[in-house]
This record gives sequence, C-alpha cells and structure tokens, in this order.
Amino acid sequence: MSTQRKNDLLRQGSILAVAGILVRMIGILYRIPMSNLLGDAGNGIYSVAYGIYGVTLTLSSSSLPLAVSKLVAQRSIQKQHRNAYRLFRIALAFSLAVGVAAALFLFFGADFLEELYARDGLAKPLRIVAPTVLVMSALGILRGFFQGKNTMVPTAVSQLLEQIVNAVVSILAISLMMNAFAQSPEQSAYGAAGGIMGTLAGALAALCFLIFLFFLCKPHIRRQLSADTGSAAESASALTRALLVTVVPVILSQTVYQIGFTLDDLIFGNLMDAKGFDNNTISSLQGVFNSQYNILINAPVAVATAMASSTIPSIAASTAAGDKREIRRKVRGVIKFNMAAAIPAAVGLAVLARPLLTLLFPSLGDYRDLAANLLYYGSSAVVFFALSTITSAVLQSVNQMRTPVIHGAISMALHVLLLFFLLKWTDLGIYALIIGNVTFPLLVCVLNWRSVGRALSYRQEWQKTFVIPLLASVIMGAAAWGVYAAMSALVHSNAVATAAAVLIAIGVYGLCLLRFRCFSRQELYDLPFGARIVRLAQRMRLLP
Repeated sequence: MSTQRKNDLLRQGSILAVAGILVRMIGILYRIPMSNLLGDAGNGIYSVAYGIYGVTLTLSSSSLPLAVSKLVAQRSIQKQHRNAYRLFRIALAFSLAVGVAAALFLFFGADFLEELYARDGLAKPLRIVAPTVLVMSALGILRGFFQGKNTMVPTAVSQLLEQIVNAVVSILAISLMMNAFAQSPEQSAYGAAGGIMGTLAGALAALCFLIFLFFLCKPHIRRQLSADTGSAAESASALTRALLVTVVPVILSQTVYQIGFTLDDLIFGNLMDAKGFDNNTISSLQGVFNSQYNILINAPVAVATAMASSTIPSIAASTAAGDKREIRRKVRGVIKFNMAAAIPAAVGLAVLARPLLTLLFPSLGDYRDLAANLLYYGSSAVVFFALSTITSAVLQSVNQMRTPVIHGAISMALHVLLLFFLLKWTDLGIYALIIGNVTFPLLVCVLNWRSVGRALSYRQEWQKTFVIPLLASVIMGAAAWGVYAAMSALVHSNAVATAAAVLIAIGVYGLCLLRFRCFSRQELYDLPFGARIVRLAQRMRLLP
C-alpha cells in the first residue's frame, strides 16, 4: 500500500477536524451575544429544547451519515459503484420518511413535552425546530455519500456554512423576538424560539449547497456507473437490510450519548422542582450548565467527532480488505491525534476557567463563580468524551456494531441511577450533573478499550499517546496561568491577559510535544499545516 494511501485517514480527518474546530469557535462566538440577549432563563429554555431536538435528530437521521459512509465506502473500494449509488437512493428515501415522522412528533407533541419537562414556554421553540429534523435527514445522507467516496471537503464546507448562517439568523431573530415581546411574561420563551430559528436556517443553507454540489458531480457519478459493468447488482431488499443492520446500532449508540443530556434536563428539572426551587432558578441553572459549561467542553470534542466521521469509511475499507495491520495502524494514529488535542484542552479549560468565562460570557453576573467551578471540576470530561467517541467509531468500523450500544446502555443506566441518587438525597444540585458528565464517558472508555483490544489484538502505545501529552499539558497550564497573572497585573485587562495566556499556552505545548518527540516526522506531516510545523521544528533543531 502506498504512503499516500496510508496517510489518507489522518489527512481526511484533519480536514473535518479543522472544520469542526472552526464550527465550534463560531458556535462559541455567536453564543456570547446570544447568551447576553436571552438571559439565564431564556438560555435554560433554549438548551432544553435543543436537547430534545438533538435526541429526535439522532433517532431519525444524525446517525445516517456514519452508516451511509461506511456502506458506500465498502462498495466503492470494490468498484461496485452501481450498488453504492442505489444504496444512497434507498437511504435518502428512508431518511426522508423517518424525518417526516420525527418532525410531526416534535410539532404536535410540543405541549406534552413542555409538561413532561416541567419547563414553561418549551413548546414554542420545539415547534420552530420541528421542520429542521426533516431538512437534516436529507443533509445527513448527502454528507454520508461524499464521506463514503473518501472526500470530507463537502461535509466540512457545509458544516461551516450551516454554522455561519445559524449564527447570523439566531442573533437577529432573538433580537427581534425579545424586542417584540418585551412586555410579555413569556419573553424568554419567544427569545428561545428566535434562537432556534437559526438552526433551521443553517440546515437549509447547508442542504442547498450540497444539492448544488451533488448535481455538479453528476457527470463523474455517471462515468463511474457506466464503468461498473462487472459487479453483481444487489437487490433493494438486500441493500435495505444492510442499511438497517448498520444504522440501527449506530442510532442506538449515538442515542445513548444524546439522550443523556436530555435525561439530565428531565431528572434535574423535576427533582429540583420537587425540592421547591422556582421555575426561573431551575432554568437559570440549566442555562449555565448547558450553555456556558457544555459549549466550552464540546468545542475540543469536535476534533474527536471529526476524526470518528473519517475513521469509519477508512477503517471499514481496510476491514473489507482483511488488512488487520493497517487497521491497527489507523486506530493507533487517530487515538494518538485525539489525545494530543483533548488532554491540553482539558487542562487549559481548568486553568483558565474564570478568565475564559469572564471574557466570553460577560452577562453571567451572579452565576460566574458557579460556571467557573463547573468548568474547573468538569473539564476532564473532554478527554473521556473524545476517547469514547473515537473508540466507538473504531468498533463500528470493524463490524462490532452492537458493542458500543451495549457499553453505552450500561453506562447510561448507571449514570441515571447515580444522578437520581445525588439529586434526590444530597444537596449537590447542579454539581451532580458534573459528576455524571465525567463518570458516564469514563465508563464507556474503559469498556470500549477492552473490546478494541480483544477485537484487533491491539495495544495502544501509552507513553506518546497519554503520558507525553499530559506532561506537556501540565507545563503548558503552568505557563498559561503565570502569563495570565503577570499580564493582569501589568495591563489590568482580562481580555488582553487571557489572549496572551492562550497564545503562550499553544506555543509552549507545541514546543513540548516536539521536544519530547511525541510525533514522528511522518506523523507531523499528517497533521493540519504539517509541512510548516516540520520546517519550523527543523529550524529550531527539534527534529532528529
């Protein structure tokens, strides 16, 4: 196998990783004015509505890109282009049917969900977001098709376009809604509905882009179909069975993650209500946890999600070829890449928790101390979510489809029991959500790790995957805190001090990785901007 072929996984993953980082950064940036406009109660309603939307989306369509990319990749690597294209059409029809059903459920069940979650005003944003599920159904299939053809650029560009439109429309719609209903007792609910409008607008923009791109690629697809004269045609029933067998475990696996967030909202809201907390206080606490904390925690996890998206078709192709050595090489590479990104992110969020929150969310007010404590104590979740995401993708890629589902179900059951106990019989309150947010992915990591080892006769190289990134991150954290303290004393500006600390932290961490030989020369070339990194390292004499 050529060197170019071997390096394709990390290069394609890097495209999605860079796009994922940009998408998350845009998400953080637009949530700052959005958070200030909505207020704590509005953020609480918005986050609960978005959590319900997330579960509905997972059950209906968000798992389809991974499944479609895997099945299309398997057939494309064997030059079965007709079967790959027929599978795409069947998957599109299936997703649209399920998307319609899910959209109708959200729209007509909005009042029931508002009562179930004990959250006044929840029905308004739910009805607005209902059509988005249908749009995302078609969007997901198109993304999966392009990924299965081993190109991540359409997915990456569509994600960026989706988030940019989402940001602009959300802020404008919130402003209009909050002003229009300024005298209404339901102002927060209308504001949340305005925020959710951006989700629909962004999805529509991304769908239009991919449809346009698909028709541009039609001549190339026709040439592939014309050249495919030797492969046996799979029947529609066989392709449908293959889709269902693949997609159902992926749905269940992803649902476990998504349902965890909305179950937290459900349990927290009802138990805190039973303890006598008023609706506004509960919404405000959920707003801090789901908005400020989760936004910053999920930003670095985007790297793992991006790598998982590219891992499935690439490793599935190696599985179909029976090349276990290549599979192990790819698994080792993506896990190492993820830990090199997730570990410093967790340390950085803990060290700079208060400065980052003060800079990004100036409207927190009385909840700033709480948000900083949540981020400080819960930042380790970044590492566990990243590792659990990528190991689940690996297991799915090697046809261990049920294993991540079982692991997720076990972890979720224990998570619900632990959360219920902590909220019911202790006074931890919102801190109980932090404990659950760390322990849930940690258990998934442990279970997945054992299964990956057994399935592939695989052992991860620990020193360069975990020890060196952790050591470099500790040095980075100390440098970041020192720079922040010094700059704060000199310029008395949190923004300037935080920016300087972050920039120094990135530089120190990068130098430590190079100095400690965490990546080989070839692995550095596979990273985003790898050629520039290698040239810089050579000038500084940090490469052998």
